[in-house]
Amino acid sequence: MRSNPLAGRAGAWLIYLVVLGGIIGGLYVATQRIDYSWNWQRIPQYLISNEGQERVAPFDGFVAVAEDGHSLTLKEMKGSRSITIRDFDELLVGDGDLVFENDPLARKRGLVAGPLLVGLWMTLKISALSLMAALVLGLLIGLGRVSRNSAVSGLAATYVEVIRGTPLLVQIFIFYFFVGTVMELSAFTAGVAALAVFTAAYVAEIIRAGIEAVPRGQMEAARSLGLSLPQAMRHVILPQAFKRTLPPLAGQFINLIKDSSLVSVMALTDLTKAGREVVSSTFSPFEVWFTVAGMYLLLTGLLSYLVRRLEKRLAHD
Repeated sequence: MRSNPLAGRAGAWLIYLVVLGGIIGGLYVATQRIDYSWNWQRIPQYLISNEGQERVAPFDGFVAVAEDGHSLTLKEMKGSRSITIRDFDELLVGDGDLVFENDPLARKRGLVAGPLLVGLWMTLKISALSLMAALVLGLLIGLGRVSRNSAVSGLAATYVEVIRGTPLLVQIFIFYFFVGTVMELSAFTAGVAALAVFTAAYVAEIIRAGIEAVPRGQMEAARSLGLSLPQAMRHVILPQAFKRTLPPLAGQFINLIKDSSLVSVMALTDLTKAGREVVSSTFSPFEVWFTVAGMYLLLTGLLSYLVRRLEKRLAHD
């Protein structure tokens, strides 16, 4: 007797909904037990704010407000610099006031990104730059791992073992306090470098495995056609290895986005640090952290979707 595929699919969806409903119900019961009062209405203002954008003082100085009140001039206290600000709706200082660097001078009304969106943008920048750097460095280290030169392969193997054998947080501290101090790197640059170096070790191993998964006959055939070793690697081996390594690479890049939350220890206001600041001002930890988790999930889900599209496209090539 043949089974009905539609009935089987409906049963699978029913099981999925029952399990998902059970998880949601369990969370609801847990919040009831701790007598937690949900305040989701506090969250939107930390995503999109209507408080406008403040114009702050770039240096210490004295304020001179125009007679019509539509412009102000800031004259440096111990120098000759001066700036004039006209594009504002609300004046926050008075004529003759002494202000210091980063003090608010005026406010331009309108919708602006809240701290959570600003933190999300910082996370995106750090993750994107780290990803590109990790791809390049990981490719070089991966090629070094399969090199016939024992010195090159040994150095590449040492790099992978040292980086994978130490915690990412420790590496971030080393880059921030030691490498960053010696090379005079900003916190942002040190954070990107630490994430790139850490991720590159895993990317190198993925690329090594992908290259070794390509049959040796492919290299021999390419060399017999007159291609040099670099040409054969570039045009024959690496394209095949890339198709094999795309799923694990996608998983590693998703981990990179999540690992970027650790740079908050470097005084960088990424999404995680922005979440901590919002929690301290709203006293709504559950709402904030669920929102932050959803924003991370949005990033990783979008990346997973793009990788699946790329996999399907490569499968038809």
